[in-house]
Amino acid sequence: MEYADGKVKDLQIAYIGGGSRGWAWTFMTDLAMDEELSGTIRLYDIDAEAAKHNEIIGNRLSAREDVVGKWNYTVSDSLQSALTDADFIVISILPGTFDEMAVDVHMPERLGIYQSVGDTAGPGGAMRALRTIPMYVEIAQAIRAYAPKAWVINYTNPMSLCVKTLYYVFPEIKAFGCCHEVFGTQKVLKGILEETMGLKDVKREDIQVNVLGINHFTWFDYASYKGIDLFPIYRKYTEEHREDGYKEADKNWANSTFECAHIVKFDLFRKYGLIAAAGDRHLVEFMPGVGDSYLKDPETVKRWKFGLTTVDWRKKDLQERLAKSARLAAGEEEIELKPTGEEGIQLIKALCGLTRKISNVNIPNTGHQIANLPESAVVETNAVFERDAIRPLYAGELPEQIKELVDPHVANHERILKAAILCDFDLVVEAFLEDPQVKGRASREQVEELVRDMLRSTAKYLPEGWKKYL
Repeated sequence: MEYADGKVKDLQIAYIGGGSRGWAWTFMTDLAMDEELSGTIRLYDIDAEAAKHNEIIGNRLSAREDVVGKWNYTVSDSLQSALTDADFIVISILPGTFDEMAVDVHMPERLGIYQSVGDTAGPGGAMRALRTIPMYVEIAQAIRAYAPKAWVINYTNPMSLCVKTLYYVFPEIKAFGCCHEVFGTQKVLKGILEETMGLKDVKREDIQVNVLGINHFTWFDYASYKGIDLFPIYRKYTEEHREDGYKEADKNWANSTFECAHIVKFDLFRKYGLIAAAGDRHLVEFMPGVGDSYLKDPETVKRWKFGLTTVDWRKKDLQERLAKSARLAAGEEEIELKPTGEEGIQLIKALCGLTRKISNVNIPNTGHQIANLPESAVVETNAVFERDAIRPLYAGELPEQIKELVDPHVANHERILKAAILCDFDLVVEAFLEDPQVKGRASREQVEELVRDMLRSTAKYLPEGWKKYL
């Protein structure tokens, strides 16, 4: 890459999963709207046709007169060609298909275990990890061989285990995980502030927060806006709206699997005193499943005003995205240029030295940024991004009650990573039994049978070492 006139030119970005029919277009949009960066995007995907479509779409976008960020999109036919001498590497992949995801989400329902997302925690998250980790081992080995000095940005779930695998294989890697869940809770705080105090045009970025936790189970123990402590305002609002929650403009939990009324996070605030900083659908999967839990059954889920993952909807949405991809590639439709709300491009600019940015990030806890979690844990806290450096900010300690909720998941990250590397059936069973959504709800025999059936259903994406259990 070259620096000139306050801009970075000839930046080389490798995009693993470059055939994406969703997030790739978000990435393209943000790049197109920033005039301080330009260069080449190398698209690599096991679906070469999808990558070729995005090459066409990206270059059509870059050629538009209203686009200020000019990029050359090109397809790479191997990890080596994509990665060699890359400055940045973006990873955003789907491990398997929605058929495998349907198994992740729905097969545990035979034991009364319901999942609202199924890609991070619970049986679904574990099984998705077993497919993903071998892919990330290969990716990390390739990065070590062909681009050891590149910055690596992960967007794939399960976030914590993806980042953990990269560092396990290549300890010197410069990798971090990005997630927008924290931004969503900042937007809730912004909306509550505007609604209760009559303020207008509060910027999400001006809601200052201290972030601590693990991905999709993050918390704020500090929230401020221009000298205003937001905790008393939030406390009053949660008491007054414990039944109806917070309604975001143009969003309705009843009409979308991906929305919620935020009353789970309101309830968690009353119980634990911190602001739960992820969407309700993610938060509930980290909580104990015994008793009157948020995920007890579909009727309970409705009372808490969020939705269970609907894989059939995802399959239908994929068909619509495939059709949109064809239209975009043919020039029958154009990508709309409007801010996406993601911060990936801002972080790239900061790491290039064009600016300095504080944002939430998923990296190992080697800086003891969360003082009472182990160094080996991948944690989510704020960090300073500046030229060729990420400096995690000290977030403090998790309150003991919340730490007790986090600990089983941190322990399971270790189990699942080891199970994936060694192809160890017993470790997977142990991870299931210790997951809060499963613990106390099924016998070992039932769990062993569930694990075996789930492994059989995803076998084509697993290493040969698993065959002896199937």
